[in-house]
Amino acid sequence: MKLKLAVLLPSLVVSGAALAQAKAPEPDWSLAGNVGVVTDYRYRGISQSRAKPALQGGLDLTHKSGLYLGTWASTIRWIKDAGGAANVEVDLYGGYKFSAGPVGLDVGALRYLYPGSKVAVNPDTTELYVAGTWGPATLKYSHATTNLFGFTDSKGSGYLDLNATFDLGNGFSVVPHIGYQRVRNNSPFSYYDYSVTLAKDFGNGLAGTVMLVDTDNNNYLAPTGKNLGKAGVVLGLKYTF
Repeated sequence: MKLKLAVLLPSLVVSGAALAQAKAPEPDWSLAGNVGVVTDYRYRGISQSRAKPALQGGLDLTHKSGLYLGTWASTIRWIKDAGGAANVEVDLYGGYKFSAGPVGLDVGALRYLYPGSKVAVNPDTTELYVAGTWGPATLKYSHATTNLFGFTDSKGSGYLDLNATFDLGNGFSVVPHIGYQRVRNNSPFSYYDYSVTLAKDFGNGLAGTVMLVDTDNNNYLAPTGKNLGKAGVVLGLKYTF
């Protein structure tokens, strides 16, 4: 019996190693999608949905080298409030993620589209961005190479923001954020925004968020006079697949 075990054990080790080597290699490309709903679509602190709920969703195609492409969309109301006709924002983006020592870097471009907007100044916007992540913190700068979201003569505007993600355990995390939006040649609309988000990962791709958000600008107004940048609480639910 001992002799048989002595012969069998090495063969099991070899078989295990062979199985590990036979494991399917990492695919070159991976595709992920997401759908969700929020009680208010806040972008850089300003409501895009007139403080009403919004439906959202996107797709991301990622290469193992760090290259990625994606699209994301959300229902909106601000174009109609400006006299236009667009009900949806559609974003197209692509970039490359890589590491430089302990810092993770992300460079790319993002195009915001508002199909059928029909407003005086085209709100479609293109930004180039660069971000660096060190530990839990990410610092990002986005630079507009076109007019910014329909502001006249605003090419060259920029947005700088700092975020950090802290794992609280049991699927909970907290994300504090501060950002500054500079709207070139439209200084009354430049502002700081602040938020703190509590997220909960429920597993199986489902996650929920509660966000406290505010800005220091009172010039973003709905036709009713509602301040679209005032302090508020935003609830969100997202499914990733």
